[in-house]
Amino acid sequence: MKRLIIATLSGLLFGFVCYSFAAGGPEPLPGPIALQIILSRTLIGVAIGISALKLGHWSIHGLVWGLVFSLPLAISGMMAENPDFSGTMMLFSTLILGMIYGLLIEVITSVIFKARQALPTIQET
Repeated sequence: MKRLIIATLSGLLFGFVCYSFAAGGPEPLPGPIALQIILSRTLIGVAIGISALKLGHWSIHGLVWGLVFSLPLAISGMMAENPDFSGTMMLFSTLILGMIYGLLIEVITSVIFKARQALPTIQET
């Protein structure tokens, strides 16, 4: 439970960080897009917190979940009209930042708070 709470709160924090980057443009972000950004990053934290998927090192775990849960946001970001970024640039920057957020969530959760993934237990009946 400790891991889930820490990872989720970290994801929420990075959701607001990501939102602040996205809101730095000349036009205000519409509410649904702001919510999508914040929830997408929070969902990375939830996935990291509940995942029992063993990928070797904790850093790979964070990178993979960051990539997977950034895909919907990245694809929708391709449709955004922004004179500073092409659709392809939005796709790749969203995916790369998602992987970085996933990695940072794992650093906070696994290294700083030492809430590592629990080893699966086999219960005999």
